[in-house]
Amino acid sequence: MGSANGLTNGRGGHPLFAFGVITDVQYADIPNGHSFLGVPRFYRHSMLVLQRAVKSWNNNKNLNFAIHFGDIVDGKCPKDQSLNAVKKVVDEFENFKGPVYHMIGNHCLYNLPRDKLLPLLKIPNLDGGRAYYEFSPAPGYRFVVLDGYDISAIGWPHDHPKTLEALKFLRERNPNSDKNSPNGLEGLDRRFLMFNGAVGEEQMEWLDCVLRDAINMKQKVVVCCHLPLDPGASSQEPLLWNYDEVMDVIHQYDCVKVCLAGHDHEGGHSIDSHGIHHRVLEAALECPPVCLAGHDIYDGGHSIDPHRIHHPVLEAALEYPPGTIMLEQME
Repeated sequence: MGSANGLTNGRGGHPLFAFGVITDVQYADIPNGHSFLGVPRFYRHSMLVLQRAVKSWNNNKNLNFAIHFGDIVDGKCPKDQSLNAVKKVVDEFENFKGPVYHMIGNHCLYNLPRDKLLPLLKIPNLDGGRAYYEFSPAPGYRFVVLDGYDISAIGWPHDHPKTLEALKFLRERNPNSDKNSPNGLEGLDRRFLMFNGAVGEEQMEWLDCVLRDAINMKQKVVVCCHLPLDPGASSQEPLLWNYDEVMDVIHQYDCVKVCLAGHDHEGGHSIDSHGIHHRVLEAALECPPVCLAGHDIYDGGHSIDPHRIHHPVLEAALEYPPGTIMLEQME
């Protein structure tokens, strides 16, 4: 796999398929602001960033699909505007001449409950708010989209069993009255925050079955989740609560080659103990050149450029500095 700006695997081959990627658009019709760390956030401008991404995806003409890694609208969006804001961003994604796959993030759930959000994002809602699914864009390849807020204190009704489970989990691990505060938490325990979540038992069993099936079908797998799954690719605070349990399942099989995520706006890259690449994508909200635009998939092994990238599928189309991720020859 290589970037969609024309990089190849050195064999002169054509990609099996290519796809566009963007994360953390977090649009809101409000003035610019800052994160709690003081990083500038461009709430209205993020729509322009998305428009440029979609335009460049369409100009590329070779992208088979696009994936948005969650947080379509910012939590600061006025709640009486949430529904229209989500529809506005979804409509912009619909300008892409191909299918778009979404996943939910915490900011999505600050704005709308699951029962309203999932139909807007066209996430297959097969079982009472379930937001995890899979798809196969080409023979021999499977994408697995996880729901990192399966167990969560946000998005479910207040008395829902998954809400109650999440609140109990946080009480046992985070002594702060503000469960979004990591004060006093050390090391990887700093991930036990309310704006994160976990993969539940039923989803874990589903993941195990999907990966077992991929092995039987000799498929290579890309795992996608809003929340990062490896501490080496992310700061501690944005990690999935039970990333270690998820990776224990993934590491039982050798079919997973790449894990992609958002949420940690600075982005990052690591290669874990089993050789799986983890790439956390930079946030569109905080980076006027969007985080990332595309990948080409080649038949064969892999290499990856771990440097911070911005967006362009085509550098000239966006007039920003070039940046690429290459995953070539996924053996």
